[in-house]
Amino acid sequence: MKRLLICLIFLLPLRGSTQKTEPMSHKYTNALIQETSPYLLQHAHNPVNWEAWRPEVLARARKENKLILVSIGYAACHWCHVMEKECFEDEEVAEIMNAHFINIKIDREERPDIDHIYMDALQMMTGSGGWPLNIVALPDGRPFWGATYVQKAAWMKVLDQLQELYQNDPEKVMGYAQSLEEGIKAVNLVELPKDAPEMTRENLEVALNKWSQYFDHRLGGYNRAPKFMMPANLNFLLHYGTALKDEKVLDYVNTTLTKMAYGGVFDHIGGGFSRYSVDTKWHIPHFEKMLYDNGQLVSLYAEAYAATGNPLYRNVVEETIAFVQTELMDTSYGFYSSLDADSLNELSELQEGAYYVWQQEELQQLLGDSYDVFKSYYNINNYGLWEHGNYVLIRDATDEEIAKKHNMAVEALETLIKDSKNLLYAVRAKRNKPRLDDKILTSWNGLMLSGLLDAHMYLGEAGYLDLALKNAEFIQKHLISENGSIYHNHKNGESTINGFLEDYVSVAEAFLKLYEVTMDDRWLFSSKELLDVCIKDFLDPNSGLFYFTSSHDDYIIRRTIEKADNVIPASNSILAKTLFKMSRFFPDEGYEERSRKMFLAIREPALESAQNYANWLHLALYLNRPFYEVAIVGEAFKEKAQTLQRNYLPNSIFAGTDSESQLSLLQNRYVEGNTLIYVCQHGSCKLPVSEEQEVLEQLIPEKGDKQ
Repeated sequence: MKRLLICLIFLLPLRGSTQKTEPMSHKYTNALIQETSPYLLQHAHNPVNWEAWRPEVLARARKENKLILVSIGYAACHWCHVMEKECFEDEEVAEIMNAHFINIKIDREERPDIDHIYMDALQMMTGSGGWPLNIVALPDGRPFWGATYVQKAAWMKVLDQLQELYQNDPEKVMGYAQSLEEGIKAVNLVELPKDAPEMTRENLEVALNKWSQYFDHRLGGYNRAPKFMMPANLNFLLHYGTALKDEKVLDYVNTTLTKMAYGGVFDHIGGGFSRYSVDTKWHIPHFEKMLYDNGQLVSLYAEAYAATGNPLYRNVVEETIAFVQTELMDTSYGFYSSLDADSLNELSELQEGAYYVWQQEELQQLLGDSYDVFKSYYNINNYGLWEHGNYVLIRDATDEEIAKKHNMAVEALETLIKDSKNLLYAVRAKRNKPRLDDKILTSWNGLMLSGLLDAHMYLGEAGYLDLALKNAEFIQKHLISENGSIYHNHKNGESTINGFLEDYVSVAEAFLKLYEVTMDDRWLFSSKELLDVCIKDFLDPNSGLFYFTSSHDDYIIRRTIEKADNVIPASNSILAKTLFKMSRFFPDEGYEERSRKMFLAIREPALESAQNYANWLHLALYLNRPFYEVAIVGEAFKEKAQTLQRNYLPNSIFAGTDSESQLSLLQNRYVEGNTLIYVCQHGSCKLPVSEEQEVLEQLIPEKGDKQ
């Protein structure tokens, strides 16, 4: 796999290779030793005089009139490790960097606000982005040069050239920086359409037709490599296909979900998903495992299970949650960030994927008589071969097809595969594990919390709710301050970075869902409080959208407004959806009006490239389809809610109580001795019913017989 790296000075190629690790030397120690981020600590013994991003460091750069070299990455990043080995651990390289630059290392997961700015700059300079993200900036932080991975010789050469250019022709450098600053600010501008109509169903269908040109209907995902899973996109398409009965879209979603679950991007032995596959068949992953992917994919597969009843999807949910519990959960029930792509192989060399791959002879020896069936099931053949004799397990057939091929019962096949996986799991556990990034990020915990709640609702597993409640209590205790503000991170018992918009909205969305599941008012009001802080501290009154950073925090060049959805949905799209739903509980707070205004601000780009605004587009379905409030009042309210919530009902919210309540949805609806269910729209309700079946006939008439 190659990437093209375009620099302002010259063109540099990307090289791919794995690197041997040397015994860690503590000959050098820099200021990063004071940090808690595992990524920053990885660089604490480099000969480079790294510093963390701090106001006093930036002030020193201005005082000494030194260029700033900013290098951004994250702990699970393979190419970050390669560049560290080749450049940042090298004394010759360090001599140049220390002599001419203030060197700043940033964990992109700790400081997404800075990463946003410099990633936009890099994409303007090169047309693409990635990590490690290396930026050279003026002493005031304005960038003028950028690159991703760079080999040692080229790195030294370009740094010398940049320093000479700054010394000999500073006006030229400042001109670059000024132009780039203007571009960075322009990317952030939001042009509000004048008298723009709301998005119609016809608009949506046109946008979907344009989007569908990229679909790979045979292997799922898009017609290209690498393939990212994009859970927000698939989540919306599931909603769209179900709401509009578009079988072609639903077939595409199910093909994609099946191929992802069959592919090597899913860890068939230990559960959980890697970040993406480098090929078209979801086979060879980039092996790092991120909490944000797995949290969202739990939600997606749980919802798909509710919509289809496909047992494959249920298995994916169960195995993914088991992975998160085993590998990414703190004893206090916070969730860690990631597992590295690299691990030590049998030669003590750091190698991408070493923990996960298998050799044919090893499998034969371990599995014995079960090997032939296992080989067929997981393609220990040319289809499953990667490189250097290593196999990455991948499926391409159903249990029924494999059982028929081997003349055995499906139940017997399932038992054989389960036993084989358990054996290989025990063997693999003895290998050197990938490094763990054990910082706890609020926004990603919000995504995982939502995943656990969806798993509980749609699979009916009480243990998932128990785990969700423990995680929610952790968030309340450690990540939300007494004044209602939220922190972004938690490590070693401390929370140190003020929360960004993504933290508030991910938790607010999860807490609202937690209310719907438990009907415990405290979670509803906790969600509302977070939304109200967003309105007070993050709102851009001109566009109606919200800044990524609080009005109380410093920023460089601009306060970013995150609009487009990506692998993680944009913080503004999560907020817009949550405000819309919250408006049904608090209709007099103006939440729906804010949500509609936000959606209008992205209407035009969403019509042009729907795939980049998929999470936003749920709002189009909320606004163009009936949106229901289901109010359940009476002694059996929880049991009836659980029955109803097992169904896929994306255009509805739930409220409930066993007695009187001051919530407008529930007020004056308690009748002693009865449990009544009201189906409402904008607070206007049909006559109450007492049976869940009658409710389903109102919500999904064509599926009224589904329980």
